[in-house]
Amino acid sequence: MQAWRLDDGHQTLVLAARDRRLPEVAYWGAPLPADTDCAALARAGRIDVTGGMLDESPDLSICPEAGRSFPGQPGLVVRGADGGLLLPRFRFRSESSGGDAGSLTLVFSDRSLDLTYSARFDTDASTGVMTLRATLEAGSPVRLSWLAAPVLPAPQLADEMIDFAGRWCGEFRPVATPWGPGVRHRENRTGRTGHEHFPGLVVPGRGATNARGVAYAFHYGWSGGHRMVAEELPDGRRQIQFGNAMDTELGASTRFDTAPLFVVRSDAGINGCATAFQRHVHDRIVRFPQPDRPRPVHYNCWEAVYFDHDLPVLRDIAARAAALGAERFVLDDGWFGRRDDDTTSLGDWEVDPRKFPEGLGPLVEHVRDLGMTFGLWFEPEMVSRESNLYRAHPDWALGPAEQTLGRGQMVLDMAREDVRDHLFTSVAALLSRFPVDCVKLDHNRVLPVPDAAQTRGTYALLDRLRDTFPGVEIESSASGGGRIDFGILARAHRVWLSDSNDALERLRIQHHAALFLPGAVTGSHVGPRRCHTSGRSQDISFRAWVAAQRHMGLEMDPRELTEHEVEVLSGAIAWYKRNRDWLHRADILRLDSPDPAVIGEQHLARDGSRFAVFLGRAEAGAPIAPRPQPLIRLEPDARYRVRLVNRADVPRLSRSTPLLGREAVEAPGAWLTSQGLTLPWSFPERMWVLEGERL
Repeated sequence: MQAWRLDDGHQTLVLAARDRRLPEVAYWGAPLPADTDCAALARAGRIDVTGGMLDESPDLSICPEAGRSFPGQPGLVVRGADGGLLLPRFRFRSESSGGDAGSLTLVFSDRSLDLTYSARFDTDASTGVMTLRATLEAGSPVRLSWLAAPVLPAPQLADEMIDFAGRWCGEFRPVATPWGPGVRHRENRTGRTGHEHFPGLVVPGRGATNARGVAYAFHYGWSGGHRMVAEELPDGRRQIQFGNAMDTELGASTRFDTAPLFVVRSDAGINGCATAFQRHVHDRIVRFPQPDRPRPVHYNCWEAVYFDHDLPVLRDIAARAAALGAERFVLDDGWFGRRDDDTTSLGDWEVDPRKFPEGLGPLVEHVRDLGMTFGLWFEPEMVSRESNLYRAHPDWALGPAEQTLGRGQMVLDMAREDVRDHLFTSVAALLSRFPVDCVKLDHNRVLPVPDAAQTRGTYALLDRLRDTFPGVEIESSASGGGRIDFGILARAHRVWLSDSNDALERLRIQHHAALFLPGAVTGSHVGPRRCHTSGRSQDISFRAWVAAQRHMGLEMDPRELTEHEVEVLSGAIAWYKRNRDWLHRADILRLDSPDPAVIGEQHLARDGSRFAVFLGRAEAGAPIAPRPQPLIRLEPDARYRVRLVNRADVPRLSRSTPLLGREAVEAPGAWLTSQGLTLPWSFPERMWVLEGERL
């Protein structure tokens, strides 16, 4: 029996193998004592054999092998160059460790088929997130249908799994599925991360809540479409697999790699998984050009002017945005080619002389004179049939000539080096000419055919732009939240979470996205009074405070604002600026609210010295008066002062006004986490914002 263990101070992972075969995960749980005999534990965990079973239970290994009669979904489906199915039976070849005991690589081979499988495991003692990768190498080209990242067992003491569905303007919708015999199979074949199937999974232990109990979470960091398998075998064992979408490697090759699979286990409820991912993204994955620079308040002009770019209007809007507190002006779609609508000019990345007779220079200069930096929108992976680029290079479009268009556009073949060179030259010319500090990169249609090479080509272009312009921030957008994952965040610094600026929809979306994303990278904008995507009209205070929960921005026509709205919005932006440095490193803790109509979060500074609480009322509650809201993760014996930030929003129908509506409350942590805070009554679609500090 071979055995290996990995520890990060938060969890222990034990791998064990019999007869030099691929190892199984014999244990994944709370940290084990250092002197634990892991091989003995693995032997103790072997399941029994009874009637109706093989004489030996096939291994639920890190890559379950069909060649060893595994009864469930295999971890590898590969064919020879002639199309014949290969059924490898891997045997141990070597192992190696990284610079410390937190990294392990295991290598296995099938000499008869000339195939080599390797798995790498990396731990992070600071964040508690483990990163898993798998590689398949062949002596001669083979065709890959499926390769899972190292496969992990799902806990037995869990009744459901939670993954995420969605749509345009409705991303990150949790879907709870009971565990039972058979397969929960989700696959995104659109060629991008997708609104429909975010590559994440949460498995809460029985009775777990946001704040309590055992939970496990998974995220596959790939931007090109993925496959998830969560399976319960007839013998009761459970497995979870993640990998690239099946059959997206369109050519034969001698090497295939999975994207990284990020996994975490928590003893502090689902929030323990969420905060581990948030910290890992902030501290390990995103590489900010200036890490100490405060995250600037965005202004994006899209929902103010759309394609109608007029320099005097844009100057006026920029001045009003700056007066509100905006620090970055992003010129969105419509500045290039002859882009008067979404049917033309993608690929022609030259300034439209009709709209900007003197080029972008006068607008950029005006924005910078207002004290703001300048950002610019591109959609480099796309091309319009009505464009100079398509007329010159119709062969650069991905897929057949006759295909269904998406938003009137086609996709460029990013696997081609000449395509990437052209795009780099076009974008670099503008970034070199103007002091652009941010580019918003959009991706507004799915691929005509799923192809993993497309994603690798996009990564190569972004890596080249990052290397050449290291001071430029990149925002990832794909019709809003269609390309959000840790793979794109290794190359970007912000994600546009959704095209919906409806504050109620966004409250829900960003609340669930916090299971994986920190506030510093999650864009959230104050939209128009009447939302353009939902038709709903919302109070300025609600819109402002929902945006202040994340990386705050504005996306509306500021000319519509009343004096009262200017005052409220300016005040929320000023509060955000005073607090953003610690807020963007804070743990976003989802609160278990006694009132299901309330969506609550507690943003807790990493040192525990202060916090902000956002309590959004999505609808009218069942009781007449609000239920007290308990807080979490506060020191029981410490005293805290809590004040209501937006006390001016207390309505006249709140007739007795609880203490928090009039003055600050001082209380021990034990009281705040058990009894909780009593707040004034409020209308639906309103937000209470509280500040707390440890005394």
